[in-house]
Amino acid sequence: MDPQTTEAIEWRHEKRQVPYREALAEMERRNAAIAAGEARELVWLLEHPPVYTAGTSAAADELLDPRFEVVEAGRGGRYTYHGPGQRVGYVLLDLTKRGKDVRCFVHGLEQWVIATLATFGVEGWAVDGRVGIWTRDIDGREAKIGAIGVRVRRWVTMHGFSVNLDPDLSHFTGIVPCGIEEFGVTSLKRLGLDISQKEWDEALIAKAHGFLEHLARASGRHSCEA
Repeated sequence: MDPQTTEAIEWRHEKRQVPYREALAEMERRNAAIAAGEARELVWLLEHPPVYTAGTSAAADELLDPRFEVVEAGRGGRYTYHGPGQRVGYVLLDLTKRGKDVRCFVHGLEQWVIATLATFGVEGWAVDGRVGIWTRDIDGREAKIGAIGVRVRRWVTMHGFSVNLDPDLSHFTGIVPCGIEEFGVTSLKRLGLDISQKEWDEALIAKAHGFLEHLARASGRHSCEA
């Protein structure tokens, strides 16, 4: 099956809230199975119960109020909040088939989320040196609407991205999100858009071809230009 097609990937949509530790264990198992050639690549779309996750660069003083469980995630980055109203995408792809370039993979994830936001009329962007997906909040200031964090093991990717559909934004105040204090956090709901999980997932899948084509182009080059 052509790896550039969405049919080459298993798409899993969860309606229930999946505990974070359960998701980590499943990702570890699936990562090993993909690397061994025993399972298809996977994009897993889900929500978690409220949790703070610590990346490998998380600093203790950025955990301001541990009102929820704190879990070491194993991914890159710092502290992130996950919870109801936030759609998480775990992307497990075999980079031996898609170019062994982690930077290109991360860039592709960013552009995939940005393209999906544009489906709903929301302009998003990435900023060098500032992790995540950004947009213009209702007060005109820049605010974070999505997070990016990845891990690569056996050249198979793990973790991925999250996008704020309609989470309780006060839950983010227990941490310094991704170590960035000077900017706020926003959501599609705060921007006046009532987007369901189903609508988001469908829009994301519709933009997946662009993401896969980006990886295919990058695999044939020595740099990660758009």
